Amino acid sequence: MSSTVFGVSFDAHDARAAASFWAAALGRTVADGADGDNAAVDADPAIPGSRIGFHRVPENKTVKNRMHLDLITADFDAEISRLTGLGATRLNEINAGGHWATLADPEGNEFDVIAG
Repeated sequence: MSSTVFGVSFDAHDARAAASFWAAALGRTVADGADGDNAAVDADPAIPGSRIGFHRVPENKTVKNRMHLDLITADFDAEISRLTGLGATRLNEINAGGHWATLADPEGNEFDVIAG
């Protein structure tokens, strides 16, 4: 017997707002029934385990994420502009041994965008 990844979940202050950002970022939809307490980005049927859930918690984010998403794009500059236009904040950029930028979603969760 083994387990299969169903998806990943993030803590949030506003689950619906967090899901809305990620649905727009990934070109997906917010699952039916989303509210400020619990929301999810629908999985891509072609990618097992690609559901992303968000759940309201009372505490603030205080440290760097222990796990984060890595996105890859063929048009790095355009994608960074699009994501910051959706509400992400650019935190850092590395262009040595690879090219990527670290951003934070509107809830402060870090993620990377990789030029590829």
